[in-house]
Amino acid sequence: MIEIRIHGRGGQGGVTSAELLARAAIAQGKYAQAFPSFGPERRGAPVVAFVRVDDKPIRIRERVYSPNVVLVLDPTLLDIVNVADGLKDGGKVVVNSPDAAPALKSKHGWPTVAQVDAQTVALEELGVAITNTTMLGALLKATDILPLSAMREVIDDRFGPKLGPKNYKAFERAYNETVEN
Repeated sequence: MIEIRIHGRGGQGGVTSAELLARAAIAQGKYAQAFPSFGPERRGAPVVAFVRVDDKPIRIRERVYSPNVVLVLDPTLLDIVNVADGLKDGGKVVVNSPDAAPALKSKHGWPTVAQVDAQTVALEELGVAITNTTMLGALLKATDILPLSAMREVIDDRFGPKLGPKNYKAFERAYNETVEN
């Protein structure tokens, strides 16, 4: 089983990211679950979402305490939240940051980091700094959880004919620009 914890802020699409990833996994014949955990529901407040993906039924129904992967949508959280808390041995932190992967790894002491400047990608491709689909591209680059093509239908379905192709382009671009260290 692969367990993922997503850190973001309200309005950035962390909960949507979790849902899209789970839907794509299910469409690929896997078992998946996605759910959020947040305090005050307001734009900008820290939000955590969780995803589990497995080849067999998932019986666990609690938050992810020891993730294989942590996905960070907002780099400002790095200074206020220990995003790697509980990260399993061999785990990865996939982060939206303009800072280079080696610098992030050194600064935070993470075992493995995958980095992409998702905010720039989102602004250039979507016209808004919402990094949810962009960071899913980085996640798929850093893991073998799903093939790149698995996300096309769920992104198009979720965002419709106007925004679906733009979101998929941002997703693909982030996939191609992600650097792992």
